[in-house]
Amino acid sequence: MTTTTASAPNKEKGWFNRFLATVEFLGNMLPHPITLFALFCLAIIIFSGIASWFGLSAIDPRPIGSAGREADGVIEVVSLLSADGLQRIVTGLVTNFTGFAPLGTVLVALLGVSVAEHSGLLSASMRGMVMGASKRLVTFMVVFAAILSNTASELGYVVLIPLAAMIFHSLGRHPLAGLAAAFAGVSGGYSANLLLGTIDPLLAGITTPAAQMIDPNYQVGPEANWYFMMISTVLIAILGTFVTEKIVEPRLGKYNDNEASIDLSQNSIDHLTATEKKGLKYAGIALLVMSGLLALTIAPSDGILRHPDTGLVAGSPFLKGIVVFIFITFAIPGFVYGRVVGTMRNDRDVIDAMSKSMSSMGMYIVLVFFAAQFVAFFKWTKLGTILAVNGATLLQAMNLTGPEVFVLFILMCAFVNLSLGSSSAQWAITAPIFVPMLMLIGYAPETIQAAYRIGDSVTNLITPMMSYFGLILAVAVKYKKDMGIGTLIATMLPYSIVFFFGWVALFYVWVFVFNMPVGPGSPIYYQP
Repeated sequence: MTTTTASAPNKEKGWFNRFLATVEFLGNMLPHPITLFALFCLAIIIFSGIASWFGLSAIDPRPIGSAGREADGVIEVVSLLSADGLQRIVTGLVTNFTGFAPLGTVLVALLGVSVAEHSGLLSASMRGMVMGASKRLVTFMVVFAAILSNTASELGYVVLIPLAAMIFHSLGRHPLAGLAAAFAGVSGGYSANLLLGTIDPLLAGITTPAAQMIDPNYQVGPEANWYFMMISTVLIAILGTFVTEKIVEPRLGKYNDNEASIDLSQNSIDHLTATEKKGLKYAGIALLVMSGLLALTIAPSDGILRHPDTGLVAGSPFLKGIVVFIFITFAIPGFVYGRVVGTMRNDRDVIDAMSKSMSSMGMYIVLVFFAAQFVAFFKWTKLGTILAVNGATLLQAMNLTGPEVFVLFILMCAFVNLSLGSSSAQWAITAPIFVPMLMLIGYAPETIQAAYRIGDSVTNLITPMMSYFGLILAVAVKYKKDMGIGTLIATMLPYSIVFFFGWVALFYVWVFVFNMPVGPGSPIYYQP
């Protein structure tokens, strides 16, 4: 009996060690995402020359007379390994970068978020939600607040996760259960949110040029997945609560303060002050006033931000300018809050807040430069279109054109995410192939993007390649001094599994059972 009892943990540990070894091996094989994009650009140039020499082509599936269709109905590779190719690369390098849609949209949205973040509005809102919840609802509110914190992702990791561990400990519950619940919401529910955030224009800006390989006039807006992601927020909060209370917390058992590596008596929770509550009140009033004014521009049938020709919201200046509204939705209440609590007194403080956020975007801007070249090269060579057409033909031959193709697609994205943790980097690589491929078998880019967001989120919790994984481990070690990567992954694995099956089920019911659009004006199926 003694031998059997002792061997079980060893087997479990061995399984996770092998799992971790595989993930770390694959992750370490990959260079930095920026280097990866640079290598991909070089590979496309070389491969386009080889493919052109061998005559790689595909039959153009678009109707005769449609925009962008080849005159002879055959799509052939355009070589960049030539004089014309070199000229195009040299003359297009700057415009590829400056014209890359995610660059401007993300930076503009972030300017507004930065005001709300540096004024303290976002932090106070998160603390108020979590610390004001009843004991029965505290787990749900931790996960829910963590999902909402994705609007400013750093906030969730730096503020909310340590706070959740402290709150659980103060309630006599296992602090690692609180940490796990918050981590699940911030990272596992990464794409879900009630409000549009910086991730929405980022992904839409990558999806649009991928869709334009098939339909040159196709546009995907930041609001493309809003409906689906709002409902996903509730689903992930419920699933995260269930996993925490029924699986993770019972497995962790009763907590003993002797397991900690710090003096837990010094752990203090800063409740909202009277000034902070007043600031939240006035920020809320500012948000309501703004929402009311905005409603006046789109609610009436003759609203000035409706479509000037059709009078509809679909395709209107409101939806096309949604990034502007993301900006003001965070910036104005953020400044109001800052004025009340004293963190922002004048325009200089607002400018400083924006400047700090922009200074932290250096890595992203460099990544975008190389990602923009990759996307442009892929489009110029027509390799993406050819791969998409041949891939769609293969899927149709295998009769994989129903819901099962999305299950496989989401599963593939989830596995790729284990080694390539950057959401924008992964989508910039996969979108030029899979968006046109799945469009050709009848699905709209908005639906494809929604499916990608599921796969990109659910495995964030179990990969050491995720940029904040080390930070989470450092917080966990405070409460359990012998905490290792394997133990942390073992704790988070149930969330990944339940989130995957639950989110895929929601996608299936939403799209294939009820045929509901994933966002405002977002079609489910693509019709040329």
